[in-house]
Amino acid sequence: MAKVIIDGVEREVPDGAPLAEVCEGEGIPFSCNSGVCGTCQIEVIEGKENLNELNDEEKDLGMDDIHRLSCQCKIKSGVVKITY
Repeated sequence: MAKVIIDGVEREVPDGAPLAEVCEGEGIPFSCNSGVCGTCQIEVIEGKENLNELNDEEKDLGMDDIHRLSCQCKIKSGVVKITY
């Protein structure tokens, strides 16, 4: 099991799980859910190496390893600490 920490709240998720559901449950706003609008942008504080690589949608919106779209992120394993 992987762990996502959002503003101090810890949630366990299966390895390989998308972050969208857990992030939305913690109050991160969502709009399109497809990587087009940028509404669900998060800041990765720790564990960026535990996320999938940036995809084309994130690159098109100018994201980097620290600023990601939670609708496009999957946690491979380990711990990821984020804020929004």
